[in-house]
Amino acid sequence: MPAGIAVLPFENLSTDPENAFFTYGVQDEILNGLAKIGDLKVISRTSVMQYESGVKRNLRQIANELGVAHIVEGSVQRAGNRVRVTAQLIDAKTDTHLWVERYDRPLDDVFAIQSDIAKAIAGQLQAKLSPKIKSAIEERPTKDLAAYDLYVRAKLLVMAHFINEKNYLEAESLLDQAIARDSDFFLAHCLSAEVQSRLYWNFDHNPERRDLAERAVKAAFHLRPEAGESHLARAQYLARCNLDYDNARAELALAQRGLPNNAQVFTLLGHIDRLQGRWNESVRNFDEALELDPRNLLTLRQLSLAYLFMRRLAESAATVDRAVALAPQDDELRAYRASIDLDWRADPKPLHKTLEAMINQNLTGSTDWGESWLDLALRERDPVATGRALAAIGDGFHRGGLYFSRSFMEGCAARTFGDDAAARRAFTAARVEIERTVREQPDYGPPLCMLGLIDAGLGRREEAIREGRRASELLPVAKDAMNGAHIMQFLGVIYAWAGEKDLAIKQIAATLQVPSLLSYGELRLHPFWDPLRGDPRFENLVEESKKPVAMK
Repeated sequence: MPAGIAVLPFENLSTDPENAFFTYGVQDEILNGLAKIGDLKVISRTSVMQYESGVKRNLRQIANELGVAHIVEGSVQRAGNRVRVTAQLIDAKTDTHLWVERYDRPLDDVFAIQSDIAKAIAGQLQAKLSPKIKSAIEERPTKDLAAYDLYVRAKLLVMAHFINEKNYLEAESLLDQAIARDSDFFLAHCLSAEVQSRLYWNFDHNPERRDLAERAVKAAFHLRPEAGESHLARAQYLARCNLDYDNARAELALAQRGLPNNAQVFTLLGHIDRLQGRWNESVRNFDEALELDPRNLLTLRQLSLAYLFMRRLAESAATVDRAVALAPQDDELRAYRASIDLDWRADPKPLHKTLEAMINQNLTGSTDWGESWLDLALRERDPVATGRALAAIGDGFHRGGLYFSRSFMEGCAARTFGDDAAARRAFTAARVEIERTVREQPDYGPPLCMLGLIDAGLGRREEAIREGRRASELLPVAKDAMNGAHIMQFLGVIYAWAGEKDLAIKQIAATLQVPSLLSYGELRLHPFWDPLRGDPRFENLVEESKKPVAMK
């Protein structure tokens, strides 16, 4: 096992608080330099950033939490055109300073300071530096410090624990400004490729967004075709924009050679594994990522989701418990943990209690957990809570590629409580919205699946079934094991709402054979499945859904 090291946030000693971003950039570049060294195990920035500077730290405890033997601390003071950086390497077990150095140089020399610190620490730990690694560590990120400041701000937004469209759009703008100042800013192009690929995958499934991701990848390869960061950027683009998983894997293998400590390589492999239906491999890769980034809430959430799809709910719950222990004040995370009990045991009480406390404390933050609130209210058949939850979900929410608009959910609520006229009005409004998306993305399965659900709610039986089946053909499980499973599940709802009980039963049985989010709690309680209640075949499937998926 390589020597483990964590580079903690440096203290900003400058009088201007705006220099906090500059200080973060200094620490981040030192971490990046060390992370290129295969002889070291370097903890990722997401985990170390949680240990704030300027307060007394228990280094032995931090080292135990991160699984390392050595800690790097330091401070940065920027004044005019000068910068002073102090860094120290500490043996966390004995609290012994193994190395300390202070650098007082012109501001333009800051990147040289960072590479000098990384090389000095590597030398103290007797890590081997090949000429190629040494050259990579010495590479200046940019010639423009203002561009670097913009890049750092964008990076901090992308590092947030949960993927947020507003953050990514703001990061996009910051990166555009950075690249406008320095068109040869390699790392900015790489981060831009990640941002555009994420936006395309999660929020904006339009060809223009995909083209922006491709252009950013090409710019990175034009500047540094051999760099690990270039290959990682291309892997993200291939996986998220083109669904080209095999070539994305090949790019990740190349990326790992230059980025031996990059947890993103393993998280993206875990993501690709899930999409290809390699669920056990997905779990292993998320575990590998957590070795390098043990306090990353997003990775813990992704690991729990893999267990959830496989209906290994005890392990999913235990994984979320790890995340809650790291962020006990995170309302959305606590709601997610309680929702696992709802799916696992068809027990609404933990989620009801959790949400009730959160609502009483702070209703303004309800958009973060409005989806859980609405799901609970519908399963509890509570019309008052359903109305309040509908007001909390904003315009709607995503389940993978499927977008459940507020008008669609209003139709579902009205259907549940027997208001046929209100259901028709809401579904009609939802149909206008989704038709536009289907016209813009005619070959993408999730919007067509949503159109099928809406048409089933409107009683347009033949159209609904045709649309649902076509959606499943466009995006089968073999092409995307997650969104394909969502479509399989909701094709079952389409059949149920269309009065096709036999087809619905067969569809549920087929969905339960593959990893999906179709759970015991949903089948037992959710009004989506009301047309099938009382059918012995359906009740048998409800019991079957308690078991983990039989993995091949």
